Amino acid sequence: MTAYDLQVARFFRFSSLILLFSITGVASSETLTLEQLLDLLQQNNPSLFSAEADKNFAVGAMKTAKQYPNPDMDIGGGLAMGLGQGALSGSAQQFYMSQPLDLPFVREARRLVAEAGINSAEQARDAVWLIIRAKTRQAFYEILRRQAELVICQDNEHLLEQIRNKVALKVEVGEAAKYEEVKAEAELLNAVKLRMSAVVLVDDAKFALRALFSNGLSSDFTIQGELPKPPMQLPSLDSLQETVMLQQPLLQKVHAEINKAQARVHLEQQMRYPQPVLKAGVESDPGLQQWRIGVSVPLPIWNQRQGPIAEAQAHLQHIEAEATEIQLSVLRELQHAYNSYLIADKQVNVFETGLLKQAEKALQVAESAYRLGARGILDYLDAQRTFRSVRNDYINARFDRENALIDLERLSAEDFKR
Repeated sequence: MTAYDLQVARFFRFSSLILLFSITGVASSETLTLEQLLDLLQQNNPSLFSAEADKNFAVGAMKTAKQYPNPDMDIGGGLAMGLGQGALSGSAQQFYMSQPLDLPFVREARRLVAEAGINSAEQARDAVWLIIRAKTRQAFYEILRRQAELVICQDNEHLLEQIRNKVALKVEVGEAAKYEEVKAEAELLNAVKLRMSAVVLVDDAKFALRALFSNGLSSDFTIQGELPKPPMQLPSLDSLQETVMLQQPLLQKVHAEINKAQARVHLEQQMRYPQPVLKAGVESDPGLQQWRIGVSVPLPIWNQRQGPIAEAQAHLQHIEAEATEIQLSVLRELQHAYNSYLIADKQVNVFETGLLKQAEKALQVAESAYRLGARGILDYLDAQRTFRSVRNDYINARFDRENALIDLERLSAEDFKR
């Protein structure tokens, strides 16, 4: 059996153990699929809770905008003392009601501000969901990536341990030089270090996923899944840009913020008109009762709301500039993700159409030459190192392609057909 055959056998044995553990639930660990994680996400992610609270806040603001001002009631009393001949003395009372009149055009302006706020909060909530969903998918696949790297490191460690033992035996019987044993031992130590580092990276990837769920995942959870197939054909960049401009909630949010800022400017301008207050009441004196009705109108002489109007206009300018910046940022991110996908997809095709087989064949040739004594241990170890590097690069290219595809789906707010 060749070294490559040993690696393949160990790989499948390790995969079988993982599958067995996931089925039997060893150590009562929780095995989750990506679909299950996405279902749990809505119940455990703090960012989604915050976005939903912002939406509820906007709904509350709409209720506030629709409410009418409360009336005022003024009640008073006292003594009336007659001063002249025939004047009456006795108790005096007064009772007045005042009702601020809500001007229709001001009320409508308030409603438009609140309505735009609700739209903005809903788009923000959708944007947060897309971001958190994409992060969860990427974290899930990152665990798969690190676990695949760990399998390679474990296979490499087992193989180098066998090589070290064989070389030590050859040195003992005088068939190999001492430096070969030293080199094999050094390679084995490096493999142990890589395997330990791979274990840490798996734990780090799991911690990153748990962080998205607050306390919703157990510390000893495991995952079950594999990379999905890429789409048969990726939409063109121009088509994706149009989709992003129409569907990306982050862009829709800033447009809603612009509408809200414009409505705020209109509201401040409408509030320059004084709000009249209707008053009605009765005054009762000894021998006299007076009924009164009137209207109180504040005069906008000194304060015509120049400050609030200027503040609202400045805020509108700020939002418009911010919207342009966000739009450019989203389009740059889209182009970067698109190019990253094309690069990673090309790399995967190179690996699958020959590079993996070439690296495997080179390892088999180096192993055969070493067994026959045609090559030294250094050539064999170098071929083994190259084969491991090619396998790692292949794994990374596949996961980089999937990460780029997840970013494209997040930005376009839709799932591609796989």
